[in-house]
Amino acid sequence: MKIDLTDTTAGDINKALVRGRRAIGTPAVGMVLTLVIVTDEENAYDALRAANDASREHPSRTLVVIKRVSRSPRDRTTSRLDAEVRVGADAGTGETVVLRMYGEVVEHADSVVLPLLLPDAPVVVWWPVNAPLDPAKDPLGALAQRRVTDTYAAEQPVRELSARADAYTPGDTDLSWTRITPWRSMLAAALDQVTCTVRGVEVEGEEFNPSCELLAMWLADRLDVPVRRSLSSGPGLTAVRMETTCGPIVLDRADGSLATLTIEGQPARAVALKRRETAELIAEELRRLDPDDTYASALRYGVERLNTAPEKATSQESAEPASEPAPANKAPAKTAKKAPARKATAK
Repeated sequence: MKIDLTDTTAGDINKALVRGRRAIGTPAVGMVLTLVIVTDEENAYDALRAANDASREHPSRTLVVIKRVSRSPRDRTTSRLDAEVRVGADAGTGETVVLRMYGEVVEHADSVVLPLLLPDAPVVVWWPVNAPLDPAKDPLGALAQRRVTDTYAAEQPVRELSARADAYTPGDTDLSWTRITPWRSMLAAALDQVTCTVRGVEVEGEEFNPSCELLAMWLADRLDVPVRRSLSSGPGLTAVRMETTCGPIVLDRADGSLATLTIEGQPARAVALKRRETAELIAEELRRLDPDDTYASALRYGVERLNTAPEKATSQESAEPASEPAPANKAPAKTAKKAPARKATAK
């Protein structure tokens, strides 16, 4: 069921939500959180579709905030709020309100959203594109316990990571970090199977891919070893090679779906490591609303401390132990079994 409202108010929108629930015979509210999506008209459809898919796992009230910028100077001073209320089959397992703001009301989006939040329920704000440099200080971000950005959508993703580190506030997270959860789980499981010292790591992937940088920073932060960042044609992350005293450990994914895990002295194993859709990423982030200290620690390690290779490493270079000395600010290599607290751990 869809209800269109033109030049409306937050009070009228709440009345429309109640009227819609009664019309479809579900007056009770059984939603667990409010998801606020701040986007533009071009990306609103894809973001809303991902949110509706994620609502099957997390029933929520979804508020889509679209700020319309008028080209005419006269229209910029005219404030107007249009809304589209969706309930029932048109809104997944929750409720959806699409808010289109014009004129001066754009500068006060938080005042429009605040009366529409579910009472006594967590609030999550997601920026699919054009995220603020400091999400916690954004008027809409200040309403939320969890703030989700996507560095991959930025014009300069790697530089954006540095800005995220400088402005980090507990509750911030990024979908580029969520994308590497399977990689972190697989690498941590591989280290659990051996008792040896990690000497160096190489992370291979696309250029300007923030997920590759975050994985490299996480490994460098957790293992205290030199991490070399090399480039490939993708898609996304393609390989992680760890040089240890027991031989190389390699997790190689060349096609974006199926990876091969190779550990010295063990047969090679095929593991599923597909590139996930946005709906899966959002659903994962909504499972936990507490601060992600592991993400914060990896983010603050710093992209500039990585050793970036200008070209893709050859197979011969990948098979040889790292010969370059560790930078002076690196700590000595750690033994996985003797120092479990420093071992790579999954989110």
